[in-house]
Amino acid sequence: MAPVTVATMFSFLWIAGAAYALDSAWQSAHATFYGGSDASGTMGGACGYGNLYSQGYGTNTAALSTALFNNGATCGSCYQMKCNHHSDPQWCLPGTVTVTATNLCPPNSALSNDNGGWCNPPLQHFDMAQTAFQQIAIYRSGIVPIIFRRVPCVRKGGVRFTINGHSYFNLVLITNVGGAGDVEAVSIKGSNTGWQPMSRNWGQNWQSNSYLNGQSLSFQVSTSDGRTITSYNVAPANWQFGQTFEGQQF
Repeated sequence: MAPVTVATMFSFLWIAGAAYALDSAWQSAHATFYGGSDASGTMGGACGYGNLYSQGYGTNTAALSTALFNNGATCGSCYQMKCNHHSDPQWCLPGTVTVTATNLCPPNSALSNDNGGWCNPPLQHFDMAQTAFQQIAIYRSGIVPIIFRRVPCVRKGGVRFTINGHSYFNLVLITNVGGAGDVEAVSIKGSNTGWQPMSRNWGQNWQSNSYLNGQSLSFQVSTSDGRTITSYNVAPANWQFGQTFEGQQF
């Protein structure tokens, strides 16, 4: 990955009215685990983050069931969870863990919802990285009841923009988003253009079909809690596909 550069200009923009808080109510779900003891099996995934180590997400991650994944709209969001000791005292451990949504746990229609089809709609389910799961439950349990809630994400550094694709197809992966953690809308601006909305291609990959080569690029990112940040001139005019640039943070 190319060296990360810091945007030289930035400003915060707020959607009309005060930004609203995340829903912090506790909800019930179940959790399983995957990925192995080193979480190597969690790399990649339906959010498009690729190497979760180099992207800064580490091993406290989870794949979300269809009911929670929302076609990728919740990628990057953070959840605090704890094992429901009252429902399963044999396998639960005390304490909480906060995970980032980085993948989809796909449904399996061949299995019933209560016998292997844990991620089938309409179930709320987290398939956690094994190392995260073992912070709240004993490995041999396999599956445990949990309670969870959305919490703000705490990130180091600014929001990152990795520019992939080619001319007339700019595919920008957006990572390291603080606050709500997810991304609801993105706009891009070249130094010779106005603001143009981008569309979600998959996960947190956003696309623009404009020709933006040779222009410095600015980005405007909105999250589900009603906040928007604008990072001006994040990428210099000589940017290249495959490079990553760092903007402001929520």
